Amino acid sequence: MFYTYILKSSKSNILYYGYTEDLRKRLEQHNSGRSTFTKAHIPWKLVWYGAFENEQKAKDFELYLKSGSGKAFVYKRLVHVALAKDELDKLGVPKL
Repeated sequence: MFYTYILKSSKSNILYYGYTEDLRKRLEQHNSGRSTFTKAHIPWKLVWYGAFENEQKAKDFELYLKSGSGKAFVYKRLVHVALAKDELDKLGVPKL
């Protein structure tokens, strides 16, 4: 399996899009400063990920997410929903 993922910087609130075969390892690399772009924005939180059958599908979806319409989709359907759930958890609202 390959994964397309979205990270959010707790430091600067920016989003980072990527794809990988090992999601846990890649997140650890981002948070340990072993990724050139992301090391200035540590720490990172995994906001969303999707699983794909092969590398090409994961890469294609990452490229879509980086496009104009993809970014609109990310904010409206993926990140907004994930962050809203986080806020509810912080407030102690029970999960349905």
